[in-house]
Amino acid sequence: MLTNVEGIYRNGRVELIEQPTDLYEGARVIVIFVRLDEIDLDSQGLDREQSEVLRERLATFAEDWDSPEMSIYNNYDAAQVNR
Repeated sequence: MLTNVEGIYRNGRVELIEQPTDLYEGARVIVIFVRLDEIDLDSQGLDREQSEVLRERLATFAEDWDSPEMSIYNNYDAAQVNR
């Protein structure tokens, strides 16, 4: 049986975004890294031209999104759990 759980790779470790519910401690895992620069446009319902228009529209947000102040949101979900 396979169970899919999304996570983020940071500092040599995989942090799970959600906790699996039906697994036992010590269960073996398979980790597959997804490259964000290789998006299957068809699976997203976009063609190349549409994706270029979307990228152009979102480019205006890049400077704000990449600013150091935004790093507070990197662990937002974890911070909410620890409140």
